[in-house]
Amino acid sequence: MADERKYWVGLTLVKGIGSVRMGSLLNWFGAAESAWLASLEDLKSAGLSPRLAESLIQVRSSDLLEKTWEQIHKEDIGILTWDDADYPRRLKEIDQPPPVIYYRGKLSAEDQWAVAVVGTRRVTAYGRQVADEIGSELARHGVTVVSGLARGVDSIAHQACLKSGGRTIAVLGSGVDQIYPPEHKRLAENIIENGAVISDYPPGALPEAANFPPRNRIISALSQAVVVVEASEKSGALITAAFAAQQGREVFAVPGYLYAPQSVGANRLIESGARIYTGISSLLDALNLEHTDQYKSARAVLPTDATEAALYSLLGREPLHVDEIQLQTSLPIEQVSSALTMMELKGLVRQVGTMRYIAIYETSPEYTIEE
Repeated sequence: MADERKYWVGLTLVKGIGSVRMGSLLNWFGAAESAWLASLEDLKSAGLSPRLAESLIQVRSSDLLEKTWEQIHKEDIGILTWDDADYPRRLKEIDQPPPVIYYRGKLSAEDQWAVAVVGTRRVTAYGRQVADEIGSELARHGVTVVSGLARGVDSIAHQACLKSGGRTIAVLGSGVDQIYPPEHKRLAENIIENGAVISDYPPGALPEAANFPPRNRIISALSQAVVVVEASEKSGALITAAFAAQQGREVFAVPGYLYAPQSVGANRLIESGARIYTGISSLLDALNLEHTDQYKSARAVLPTDATEAALYSLLGREPLHVDEIQLQTSLPIEQVSSALTMMELKGLVRQVGTMRYIAIYETSPEYTIEE
């Protein structure tokens, strides 16, 4: 049986099929494979324009999907779709999340504690010092650093995080096999060993200029907040900050020297209402990240009482609503809700929809209940 994700990849290889049309196709056909194999008339009935339906059939008739799929396996590239439990929760919450993301490395549940650090490529000595400090301190506090692998602030934040033993995620405006800029290939390899390089562009996609603004929405989406270190008047970091505001993320800006062109964008963000970054403590306090290590320790704990054990054994990979859980366990709804909240903190379960839960098997499902 073919991997259903292959057909997700195939559909997103068709220019013009993004989040909205992908959702429509899945709603109409029920599965990506059915949509991929549909006739021209059925595709039109599902809402595709004649031109887009013909484009899909043209891509299907080519060897593009087979070559892409072969490359994915050859280069050990991971794939996550909306249907996968490991699809990043924060990313899935935004409007029109990418149907497919590709990654090299490892995405972890710990990445829910993440902050994006972005800024100019033409960083000053001051900006370099601040970016290095933020990357290092976030790593020391167990917070994942998200950025875009670009020259300047991005690469400094990635490197500082790695040097301090932290996790970091680089979001690319190209396929994960097309590292840009090329001089950051070694940095990308280090990130893959201690985090992940991800993209919603398929393998082989080149780093075209038009790709970078859209990828900035993924940087902000993966994060609890965005910190803009230095940014000129037309910096891409300001696009990331704008996406962050739209997504309900906190935006911090580092105040800069009044007459430096690298400070214009960050200072204007502050003028427009962004929080002023005054040090790592203010950032951690504002995001309630002071106790990240305690939260992560809690995740490693297995079910410790009969209620948690009962809920854990009931849940699987298919989402189950809290009302159904209550009916099947015959436990009071307050007890079920309380236990699920604690189990989510521990990393044993995940909420994948409104009051719908799945089990997470990152640890051994075996456990012992003390009598």
